[in-house]
Amino acid sequence: MAGKKREIQLQAVVNSQSLWDEMLQNKGLTVIDVYQAWCGPCKAMQTLFRKLKNELNEDELLHFVVAEADNIVTLQPFRDQCEPIFLFSVNGKIIAKINGANAPLVNQKIINLVNEEKKIAAGELVRPQIIKAGFVIEIEDKRVFTEQQVRDFYHRIAHQPDFEDFVLFMTSGLSHILVISQGNEEQPALGETESDPETEAKEIYEDHLAMVTTPMMRKKRDSLEEYLERQHISQFCDVEENITDVNRFIDMFFPDFKNMKNLKLEKILALLRPALFQEKKEDVLKIIEDEGFKILMQRQIVLSEEEAQTLCKEYENEDYFGNLIEKMTSGPSLALVLVRDHGLQHWKELIGPGSVEKAKEYLPESLCVRFAMEELPINQLYGSDSLEAAEREIRYFFPPQSTLALLKPHVTQEQREEILKLIREAGFEITQMKEMLLNEEEAGKIYSKIKGKDFYQDVLEMLSEGPSLVMVLTKWNAVSDWRQLIGPVEPDEAKLLSPDSIRAKFGRSVLKNAVHGSSNTYEAMESITRIFEEFGPENPEGN
Repeated sequence: MAGKKREIQLQAVVNSQSLWDEMLQNKGLTVIDVYQAWCGPCKAMQTLFRKLKNELNEDELLHFVVAEADNIVTLQPFRDQCEPIFLFSVNGKIIAKINGANAPLVNQKIINLVNEEKKIAAGELVRPQIIKAGFVIEIEDKRVFTEQQVRDFYHRIAHQPDFEDFVLFMTSGLSHILVISQGNEEQPALGETESDPETEAKEIYEDHLAMVTTPMMRKKRDSLEEYLERQHISQFCDVEENITDVNRFIDMFFPDFKNMKNLKLEKILALLRPALFQEKKEDVLKIIEDEGFKILMQRQIVLSEEEAQTLCKEYENEDYFGNLIEKMTSGPSLALVLVRDHGLQHWKELIGPGSVEKAKEYLPESLCVRFAMEELPINQLYGSDSLEAAEREIRYFFPPQSTLALLKPHVTQEQREEILKLIREAGFEITQMKEMLLNEEEAGKIYSKIKGKDFYQDVLEMLSEGPSLVMVLTKWNAVSDWRQLIGPVEPDEAKLLSPDSIRAKFGRSVLKNAVHGSSNTYEAMESITRIFEEFGPENPEGN
């Protein structure tokens, strides 16, 4: 009986799609033994798994699961196979597969992945974005191409009779541009993994096109173009692999890429506790700026008791913990999203350790010592422990929000490019975009609240003059920030009150004021859902 109990504790049992989906919420590495109901899990590997569990002692990072292929839709490709199959999931993404009970290979794979996760958690390693077959996304952007960019990139097909129609098509909506390389580590052969072309396509391309540029593909592995063809999605993507053209297009689309390649820009969450925020806010912000950090987002927030306990977990065994939680919830803290080259480590060194006593001993010049408060012997500044933690904390304190944005027909292509640049510089992500002629029906989906107004016919007439560019913009506080960026409705008033706003720069009149934006979150989601059918309450970011 005791042996059976240990076996259950070692490997969680997953025998339904709902349990599979729940299992994918695991953080760290999950090793999945895929089995058939008629033959059961691979008992020969359980001794190895138990040994690794004990030796690595990483309960938060390492999990073992047995999954019954017969009852799980995701595992349908593995049904009726008698050979053991082991899948490796990292933070909910299946990244590797091993066929057969190859103990040495499985052992090494687990050790390598656990060590990698430990380095990532410690901030020693950045998790790269990897698409299937080991291709690493170095940099990416979503944008509408200019006519000249299309002609440059597709110059090889300019002689084709329908090329002019193709140029119009390519400049009509959002494209996804990626610079791709291949990682150094050997990946499983491309043909060894099962894949769903439809899902694959959703991962790789946005709207009608994924335009991928790929520097120096290793000949020992398949090229990206060959891989896309095998997945039946090459028709959605255009790949440039000629090194001369690659460098030219990188300079065209990402002029700062070569300089940024040498940087390790990292986003972290920082927090000024209530006492420091009230007394020394400006001093701290000045230091942050002087140290080369850029403040991407900031907000005041009064923490709940639960939030305070989570942020102060390192002090939970101290006598003053109760007093600390009381202070943390007594007034607003200032939460910041900071970015800088090697930002995580630099922030840790700048603020110092968690206690004033340790800071005085090891880092007497740190902000912990400089801004110490007599009432509590702790660091009055908080920072993310790792890049993984930073990502979670930023999403928690700055949850993304979406708003609808419209560039009106009179805005020229050149002005569009300038406005899109301003949008990106303001920190918005263009989640969805399409060019469309807004007839009365389509316009009503966006301007529903002014349908009964006397000037509504004038609005419809203006919109009928040509295609508009309709977008979903996503970031924290998106509705308010977009309204601030576009400025007052009247361009002359915008020039006076908000001279850097979009309407001040590009507006001609109240009707032709360049852009439109939703007034509140409810209006934003209603308009977005009507215009972009795939965008709904269950999918607020359009992903």
